[in-house]
Amino acid sequence: MSRRCELTGTDAQVGHKVSHSNIKTKRRFNPNLVNVTLASDALGQSFSLRITAAALRSVDHNGGLDSFLLKHGEGGLSVRAAKIRRDLRRKLAETAAA
Repeated sequence: MSRRCELTGTDAQVGHKVSHSNIKTKRRFNPNLVNVTLASDALGQSFSLRITAAALRSVDHNGGLDSFLLKHGEGGLSVRAAKIRRDLRRKLAETAAA
């Protein structure tokens, strides 16, 4: 499983560990990934996602999974999150048409 956020696309970065004597060795900065279950009000089901702690705060700030997915574009979304977004838009279009 890759170390990548399913909602924001944040992945590992590469940098240097710098010692006291200023010797630089390569290292990885991994994102703070957490396994969460987020509920979609419009779809009426919950989804298990692997997202960063910062993305979880963003979801809470935006008012839930539905509003977060509608406000943000598909850039950075995983295949699963993009499918949830498409299903959500389809469901909202059906309710608006009815």
